[in-house]
Amino acid sequence: MNKPALTEQSNPASAEIDRMEALEIVTVINNEDHKIAAAVKKVLPDIARAVDLITASLSKGGRMAYFGAVTSGRIAFLDAADCPSTFGISPQQIQAFIAGGDLSLKTALDGVEDSAALAEADINNFNPQPGDIVVSLSASGNPQYGVSILELARARSAKTIGISSNPDARLKPFADIFINPLLGEEVISGSSRMKSATAQKMILNMLSTAAMVRLGKTYRNLMVDVEISNQKLYRRACGIITKITGVSSETAENFLRQSQNRVKTACVMAAKNCSCPEAEELLKKAGGRLRNIIG
Repeated sequence: MNKPALTEQSNPASAEIDRMEALEIVTVINNEDHKIAAAVKKVLPDIARAVDLITASLSKGGRMAYFGAVTSGRIAFLDAADCPSTFGISPQQIQAFIAGGDLSLKTALDGVEDSAALAEADINNFNPQPGDIVVSLSASGNPQYGVSILELARARSAKTIGISSNPDARLKPFADIFINPLLGEEVISGSSRMKSATAQKMILNMLSTAAMVRLGKTYRNLMVDVEISNQKLYRRACGIITKITGVSSETAENFLRQSQNRVKTACVMAAKNCSCPEAEELLKKAGGRLRNIIG
């Protein structure tokens, strides 16, 4: 009989958790949570390799999609959903799929993680092309949905990334890059909504954020491609222009209006004292990288 995945094994630190008081329980959970960042730190070289792969794809017009079942799928949606507004990209550029579709976002559906048919349907929906990136997330890396996702993506010549907390994950052979933080046993045996899910969220944050930074979607640590969709973001945009160029708040707001709410364009207009079309042309020549224009 195969050895159970690490996420399914019993954690000695929480073996008596049902006899503990509330403070003892949350202390055990917190102690285990401390191990997550350390485990992720050990796989940073693999994460960096994945970032380079993603950056190369997106810079050439490629796309990336995350695929996961149950908790992993929900984590995937959390990261993908925020990228368009934060970095001003198309929702098609970074996508997320969950086994069983949108209903699985709020309901635990039976058997979805074991379905190769659902994997095939989701891959067909994304329709990966050579050079696109397919990321499969799974705590154990063993259920058929996650394995089939990478197998089918590789058959279409897409680049593949697997993320799992299990070194013996079945999806590993189908991953061009395998990211495998060793987190130890979960506080509640098999409850991968805890440490494994937290690690997945951390890793996806790194993949998307680092790729966007490499693509020039920030200036220093400021989100200069932010999509302005509410008053909070409008005020933030004006503040970014002021901080980068040194102009007054009133002037920043004026440039933002002239640029049709494009922060990066407004920054170039303010820094170079040029028109909106001239700023757009400068950005085009600079590959969209504000630092290449204003230093």
